[in-house]
Amino acid sequence: ETVVLADHEGRKLLPSIVRYLPEGDVEVGYDAARSVTHDAENTIVSVKRFVGRSRADLKHLTNLPYRFSDEDAMLRIETVAGTKSPVEVSAEILKSLKDRAEEALGGELVGAVITVPAYFDDSQRQATKDAARLAGLNVLRLLNEPTAAALAYGLDEGAEGLYVIYDLGGGTFDVSVLRLNKGVFEVLATGGDSALGGDDFDHRIFCWAVQEAKLENILSSDDKQALLVACRAAKEALTTSEAAKLQVTLSNQTVDLTLTRDAFKSMTCHLVQKTIDAVKNVLSDAQLGTEDVKGVVLVGGSTRMPCVREAVRDYFGREPFCDIDPDKVVAIGASMQAN
Repeated sequence: ETVVLADHEGRKLLPSIVRYLPEGDVEVGYDAARSVTHDAENTIVSVKRFVGRSRADLKHLTNLPYRFSDEDAMLRIETVAGTKSPVEVSAEILKSLKDRAEEALGGELVGAVITVPAYFDDSQRQATKDAARLAGLNVLRLLNEPTAAALAYGLDEGAEGLYVIYDLGGGTFDVSVLRLNKGVFEVLATGGDSALGGDDFDHRIFCWAVQEAKLENILSSDDKQALLVACRAAKEALTTSEAAKLQVTLSNQTVDLTLTRDAFKSMTCHLVQKTIDAVKNVLSDAQLGTEDVKGVVLVGGSTRMPCVREAVRDYFGREPFCDIDPDKVVAIGASMQAN
């Protein structure tokens, strides 16, 4: 049986956030997440976007709070603890996971299977291996994330045909078409949107709350962060309820609003449609129609949103696979591959 290892607080996930402190200390995960608003330039979020990339590759990523340096062709980020490469930042995340695993399992790790997006090119895959080595991990294999998700559902055992992996995370959206033949997976086509994810849904609620509570121009950066946290909590509550309370005390007023599932659906329908458009593009690249697809696997915490599941079901005309926790499905598939 596959078990996802938890930290001391019982949390199974680790936010991909690393913060560098002046004395050379490093915070990773939830500890680092608290500093996103007040120490943005030293708190690196979603470093995966920078791995194996150059400055020129990041033209589409505007409004980043980081100071990038041009020492050489590879990207580097200037922090209070010195200049850091995306490989070094990634290594801190992997090191934290390695420590968690060794503590839980009571010994040294012999090796690890690490998952990467299917669209990662050679330089991105090599950078991932470099980060793992820097963290002291022996990489047994790099596994495509959609393949890992398919393994978790046991699609390698007897299933044949074409499967779509719909992966909506916090910051990115990826869609892949896999062909399964005699237990072997082949990635036929990939696509998505590297600037679309659950964070954008939170932001839509944030804009709605600012408008409803007439908060324009009066929010400090701490207020913005507090309101954003409340917006995310309301979004998550709507997964199981028809309405959610959005209550938060800011520095100069209290916000008390009610958000309904229908209102949330209408304010975010354009975001959901963007994901469906990306799916259409990938299918057309692979010269396939929805009738050619045998099943759809949902990956990523953002696929818990009822409006997302509904859109996927309506587009493909069938229920997607969503029995396994979408946050853990890729890790579960990776551990089955490691086994």
